[in-house]
Amino acid sequence: MPYKTLNRRESIRTLLSLLCLPALAACSPPGAPLSVSAHPWPGYELMFLAAREGWIDHDPVQLRAAVSATESMQRLRAGTVDAAALTLDETIKLLAEGVDLRVALVFNVSSGADALIAKPHIASLHALRGKRIGVEDSAVGALMLQSALDVAGMHRTDVVAIPLTFDRHLAAWTRNEVDAVVSFEPVRGVLLREHGRVLFDSTALPDTIIDVLVVSAQAIADADKRHALRQLIAGHFLALRHLRKNPADAAYRLAARLGGDGPAALQSYRGLILPDEHANRRLLEQRGPLQNSAHKLTAMMLEWGHITHRPELERIIDGSLLPHAEGLAR
Repeated sequence: MPYKTLNRRESIRTLLSLLCLPALAACSPPGAPLSVSAHPWPGYELMFLAAREGWIDHDPVQLRAAVSATESMQRLRAGTVDAAALTLDETIKLLAEGVDLRVALVFNVSSGADALIAKPHIASLHALRGKRIGVEDSAVGALMLQSALDVAGMHRTDVVAIPLTFDRHLAAWTRNEVDAVVSFEPVRGVLLREHGRVLFDSTALPDTIIDVLVVSAQAIADADKRHALRQLIAGHFLALRHLRKNPADAAYRLAARLGGDGPAALQSYRGLILPDEHANRRLLEQRGPLQNSAHKLTAMMLEWGHITHRPELERIIDGSLLPHAEGLAR
């Protein structure tokens, strides 16, 4: 079937208005814009695609690029942004620090997208003994590394763990400062094209590594910013639909930020489960799958010393901003 290009902008805007709740009316609230921080990651890029294509109004929504999750977390701590795209464990860490947040959207669930990648001459997990492994100082990084070592029957002391934020992964690999790295897209794809070997990935950890949109409770309580959040989330789902219906065109547009060409951008989505609005409603149910995952991650983080106390998890989910789209054609 031939692909369709995006040549009917007004039709898309009409669909966006249908995705917004009836009370939203024009979907363009006045006042200070909703500021959202996100670093490069395929699951987050659909927001940026929606913004570039005009499916999100730039007046109420301001997307702020970050170099890493660490930068987005710092912005949330400082209150310089209203929301951020983070992993669930990063969200739990902020909650444990006293940052009042709500999860409003699940971008993706990792099913192979996160991986421990070694230099070409390292053929097995056992061969990592004594080697330098770059890894983010996060629960996901610790979980990936520890799980891989468990499979190999090794301990953390059997390798040299080098703390590396995501933005330093590629440089450390290129300069031979590490023998392996726990990384993810788009760096994962670059390393594989340089003949890196995947020795372990997140398929071994189902429903554990989850990327979410977290929003400050203060922004959730602000009527204008709630309207902007609805538009942002609706735009994300429009971009997801375009990716599914017209992957070649979407990939070409996504490559602008993911790097490489269209096929490489599309390849970066392998290993990711991208829940639509219906799946999001199931995930964001109270005492549902996401909350269960949060409790499991919290227990791990307490055990490993990533947090010092158990944060309140009963109120962190807010699925009320998801669009009602049951009647829309697929």
